[in-house]
Amino acid sequence: MNISGGSLPAMSGTAQSGEVYSAALAKKQQQADGAAALALIEGAASSSAAQTPTKSVTASLGNNVNVYV
Repeated sequence: MNISGGSLPAMSGTAQSGEVYSAALAKKQQQADGAAALALIEGAASSSAAQTPTKSVTASLGNNVNVYV
């Protein structure tokens, strides 16, 4: 969607031009939010791929639990 003053019909009054300006600002903000969300998703995907799984200390760790008081 492209919002520009040249493609819109002639409008009378400043309230309507203010609405067009407001819509253009909202579009820019939505694009910035979308770009930030994509960057966050890409950053999370690359950091999770770089992490290595943790290795267990021993296979018998936690097998003996003292339940007597």
